[in-house]
Amino acid sequence: MSELRPLSDLNPGDHGVIAAVHAPEDLGKRLTALGFSTGRPLQLVRRALLRGPLQVRLGTTDVALRLAEAAGIQVRLAAPGSA
Repeated sequence: MSELRPLSDLNPGDHGVIAAVHAPEDLGKRLTALGFSTGRPLQLVRRALLRGPLQVRLGTTDVALRLAEAAGIQVRLAAPGSA
């Protein structure tokens, strides 16, 4: 079993599966609407410079998240294609 890490700690190219989403109610609802739900595979595509937003791919959808938002999403690392 692989370790859990916050999405904000992943590196570009890392793949994983969402294990938990910890966020205030309003943000949690918004993240769920964007596709951030437990068991969903994702990939970190890019990190912006100077602690800017992260580009996250969920299936065929790309979403930009602030680091603070990404810190509340726990991810279990996975090999590409195994999630």
